[in-house]
Amino acid sequence: MELVDRPFDKPVIGVKWVYKVKLNLDGTVQKNKARLMAKGYSQKPGIDYNETFAPVARLDIIRTLIALAAQKEWSLYQLDVKSAFLIGILKEEVYVEQPQGYVQENKETKVYKLNKALYG
Repeated sequence: MELVDRPFDKPVIGVKWVYKVKLNLDGTVQKNKARLMAKGYSQKPGIDYNETFAPVARLDIIRTLIALAAQKEWSLYQLDVKSAFLIGILKEEVYVEQPQGYVQENKETKVYKLNKALYG
């Protein structure tokens, strides 16, 4: 993230903190977690973004491959990249407000330009 002047021609997305308490089996606190999330629900299609895409195989194709593998006695392997959308570099310019508790003094009107995606 890079702190920049607020753009006049681009929307700025709000952010919020989401907190979670992780407990041990006996109910005692193991750790507290905080995650900064973009308020993506406030964005409007065609205004704030143009298209979305998730490269996911169709269920009928997956079933066909499993049936073929069973018939041919092939071994199957799978993998999942957890939170894969957070890894990629953003192609478009996305701006978010400074998060509560981290607003920089004398730079209150500035916003962050994201290099990578945020949750939300």
